[in-house]
Amino acid sequence: MEKDKLKAFNEIYSTYYRKCFLFARSYVHDVDIADDFASEAMVKLWENYNTTDDVLNTQAFLLTVIKNLSLNHLRHEQMKLEVHESILNVSQREIELRISTLESCNPDLLFSEEVRYLYEQTLASLPEQTQLIFSMSRHEDKSNKEIAQYFGITVKGVDYHIAKTLKVMRINLKDYLPTLLFLL
Repeated sequence: MEKDKLKAFNEIYSTYYRKCFLFARSYVHDVDIADDFASEAMVKLWENYNTTDDVLNTQAFLLTVIKNLSLNHLRHEQMKLEVHESILNVSQREIELRISTLESCNPDLLFSEEVRYLYEQTLASLPEQTQLIFSMSRHEDKSNKEIAQYFGITVKGVDYHIAKTLKVMRINLKDYLPTLLFLL
């Protein structure tokens, strides 16, 4: 009895495996996945195989298994594409924003009197030694070591004064941040 069942199943396998494979491949467009689905359909058929030799039931069963496997696969692929597209849309919007920001940037305004005035006012609001240290660093291209020797302080002290100035500049000139790259 078991031998007959195995022989019958081998006949079904040789008759339907290729059809299952081709059907799956026509939808999933991937040879390896189609092969996996055809094999999985055959395993499910074996697990559910009964001794009746009803060809229509066998075809319908295999077609249903392949259809469901393919649908699940395609839905998963669709979800991956939607997530990928969403990520691309966010990246696209970010790039568009950067492009529009740069396009609206007018170099003549970057060095306008208003920005220079705000910069100078902010610098003037700091203690005199901090102003001098910052000016020597940014406008006279002195090294921190040279500035430290001039004022008789440590290099860390110079770093502190420069960091303090930059912090105040960032706060007071936050609307003109791109300009600061050229001024500082």
